[in-house]
Amino acid sequence: MIYIGLDDTDNLDSRGTGHLARAIAGQLASEFSLLGVTRHQLLVDPHIRYTAKNSCAAICLKDGLEVDLEDLFERVSGMMSAEFVAGSDPGLCVTDAETAGAMTAFGQRAQREVLSLAEALLLASQFGALLQPLGGDGSGVIGALAAVGLAACGDDGRYVQIGRSRLLSGMLEVSQVLDAGILSVQTLEGEPVRSGLVLADKLRPSRRCAQAVLYVEWARDHWRPLKLD
Repeated sequence: MIYIGLDDTDNLDSRGTGHLARAIAGQLASEFSLLGVTRHQLLVDPHIRYTAKNSCAAICLKDGLEVDLEDLFERVSGMMSAEFVAGSDPGLCVTDAETAGAMTAFGQRAQREVLSLAEALLLASQFGALLQPLGGDGSGVIGALAAVGLAACGDDGRYVQIGRSRLLSGMLEVSQVLDAGILSVQTLEGEPVRSGLVLADKLRPSRRCAQAVLYVEWARDHWRPLKLD
């Protein structure tokens, strides 16, 4: 597994970090097995600079061959630099699964505390995570490091891209939603949903046990998807 974390790549007039993450994932998909792109919510606090909701993004890849992470970092860095937006403070992190797992506690703290750029860089250096600011004041490295840790834990955030789910729309059978790459459809109580119609516009399944789980609630005559972090 390879995790790529991005944060603070946008401004109020540009498309968000999730859009850039999906674009980069699309370019990498020809060489890697793309397991998904996830969104993770961080702390909203007046002491933190953020554009809209202070979320970060992670790209999850499965590597079947020996991968040069430094080379991958340079490639993704180039893609991000080509899309640099004035006023943004982008950060990038690239790690293997073991290193990403060591960042989980940092990511969880970033959801509760105001953390510093210096702490993020020091932690990355200690564990060998590839982490670098790519413009502005560089504070995006905090979210980028948090993103890989939260994605690696497998039980945080939601998918903004998984399988063919973004191509779905309208009322579809549960089986069609599952066929698009979502592992399961469940109620909030954890009961599996195996039949009925699902409103499939803009599905954002949650990341649970490192899989895509779509939580739904009954709405008179169909299942309504829920967006959960």
